[in-house]
Amino acid sequence: MINFRKLLSASVLLATLLLSSAATVSTAAAPANTKILRYASQDDPQTLDPHSANLTPTNRVISQVYESLVARDKDFKIIPGLALWWSNPDAKTWRFKLRPNVKFHDGSPFTADDVVFSLERTLHPLSQLKSSVQGVASARKIDDLTVDFVMKEPNPVLLNHLYQFRIMSKIWASKNNALTPQNYKSNEDTFASRNTNGTGPFSVKLRQPDVKTVLVANADWWNNASKEKGNVTQVEMLPIKSNATRMAALLSGEIDFVLDPPQQDVARLKADPNIRIAEGHEARIQYFAFDQFRDELLYSSVKGKNPLRDLRVRQAMGYAIDVNAIRQVVMRGLSTPTGSIVPPGTQGYSKEADKRLPFDREKAKALLTEAGYPTGFSITLDCGANQPPADICQAVAAMLTQIGIRTTPNIVPLANYFSKLQKFDTSFYLLSWGATTFDSFYTLQALLNTNSGEQSSNGDSNYGRYSNPKMDELIGKIKSEFDMKKRDGWIGEALLLNQRDIATLPLHQPVIPWAMRKNIEANFAPNNIAYFFRFKKN
Repeated sequence: MINFRKLLSASVLLATLLLSSAATVSTAAAPANTKILRYASQDDPQTLDPHSANLTPTNRVISQVYESLVARDKDFKIIPGLALWWSNPDAKTWRFKLRPNVKFHDGSPFTADDVVFSLERTLHPLSQLKSSVQGVASARKIDDLTVDFVMKEPNPVLLNHLYQFRIMSKIWASKNNALTPQNYKSNEDTFASRNTNGTGPFSVKLRQPDVKTVLVANADWWNNASKEKGNVTQVEMLPIKSNATRMAALLSGEIDFVLDPPQQDVARLKADPNIRIAEGHEARIQYFAFDQFRDELLYSSVKGKNPLRDLRVRQAMGYAIDVNAIRQVVMRGLSTPTGSIVPPGTQGYSKEADKRLPFDREKAKALLTEAGYPTGFSITLDCGANQPPADICQAVAAMLTQIGIRTTPNIVPLANYFSKLQKFDTSFYLLSWGATTFDSFYTLQALLNTNSGEQSSNGDSNYGRYSNPKMDELIGKIKSEFDMKKRDGWIGEALLLNQRDIATLPLHQPVIPWAMRKNIEANFAPNNIAYFFRFKKN
């Protein structure tokens, strides 16, 4: 077996020893019945503010601490959460009866005031979570345990959206000057970005950015009697960027669970009798997108015009990508090529819209010549260092260069990547998008609607600023249509329009492996979030 520790630099090894030391101290002080889960991934949450940044590494922590009116069971079906039940008194109103005797981690009671406050905070211009309350105009307290959501427009799948609506204590936020979300784009530091106070199964005991986050089980959690409940009482979350270090720690038993083992190590891990692998398709698509807004690209050799506005150029890029080679060589078989921006299983998914342009290098070169670029041009491809894997960028850059589009990968640390995109500081980028609502509207609105600024969810992740009035019209119809047959038809039209326009260029749906010690029991979740309250450590 390879000795991974010999591969470590002195600085990485020192950091690992420090983390191990910190873990040892916390373990020694723990009661005998404490079940500590040591978790590692390459990413650290960028913020703890529940309404600031809609980013997967952040959601992985926030989801343990903050809850919503609805929840999902282990099969990912919508079930009651902080709301016991709901009804529609009229077409523009959703009424929620709240669960009694629920307390926040600081001991204060959960009431309708917190729901009203959290809605107002979610709708704030600085929030990136507006889509979680899609269609809601305001909240109205009826009594301490009853609240109405007043709709500005109907939303047939509101409950799917509300799964990401997070409830924060109004009293706590007022006390700590956290009434508005953190300005994530400007790297604002706030009390709520460093501290938490939710109602969920875990609270944050320690937060050391880029070093360690410790969660402890909430002994007063309202759902402690759940049949899905595991036995983990403390979680030590360690961001370990080095693949070699994470794997060495897992194999030695210093780490119990790794969310993101490198693809190249999965086969070896499956053969190890001390390791268990749980895997499944993530409800996520990795895709490319283009600046189709500027008259001249920021990062290209073409001056005076934007070659990415030409459909033939975008088609050429599609023909140039050998997605099967990426699946076999880069992803080690852990992906399914796709032509759709939404994965199968998502409401409205269309097989017809799930067709890729075939790999055809000569066709790609011919299209470039037809578009007026017989000798090609140069461009920069922006990629996050960890998500999706940067190796994809290297491979695709080489494929595009072979047809004349000389592509330079720009690998950006994840902490800076999203703020770069949110400033539209890009010409061509690789990103992944999770269908967290399991409904196509969420993806269509965020990625393909015309970007209308911070006051709306429309196009709020459309960093290439693609705009098509027909797409906007279809998304507008989908938004409030309760006839699911009609709605699915319009979704299919929108997905086909994305395919024809190459507004985005979907690549594949990843297969995600979770690696853990044999004594850990965990069920894979299709949003790639490990819900620690379900974990068991034997």
